[in-house]
Amino acid sequence: MDDQENEGVRPARAADVPAVRAVTDAAYRPYIERIGVVPRPMEADHGADVAAGRVFVTGDPVVGLVVVEAFADHLFLDSVAVHPAAHGTGVGRRLLRFVETHARELGLGEIRLYTNAMMWENRRIYPKYGYELVERRVDGPYDRIHYRKPLG
Repeated sequence: MDDQENEGVRPARAADVPAVRAVTDAAYRPYIERIGVVPRPMEADHGADVAAGRVFVTGDPVVGLVVVEAFADHLFLDSVAVHPAAHGTGVGRRLLRFVETHARELGLGEIRLYTNAMMWENRRIYPKYGYELVERRVDGPYDRIHYRKPLG
């Protein structure tokens, strides 16, 4: 993974859609039993997200990705997925730094995201990167913790 650690983050291309699907599935599959539903990123239309320019990948082959959406006042971080084989190699950290840089490049002063309340690993990680807890809200079958990160 060391070579991949030095790889940059780039916009996903149509040819990356199978890898985006595979990495997303590998990253989120372990949570199905814990949360009792299929995590929403596993059901996303990856082809449409890639075509819309919302997906950015890292690694060759792809080992991590983010899905983002720009709004007038913030960048929404819809999904972070790191293949389990790449855990602990800095891929997630690199992707989170990219999201901050991307938001700033777009002139946006805040990043927002949410995670399932049962994904406690994420609830420990995001505050370490400066994300502030906003609220906990149930949305259909999902119990979500919402975060924001002001970019100063």
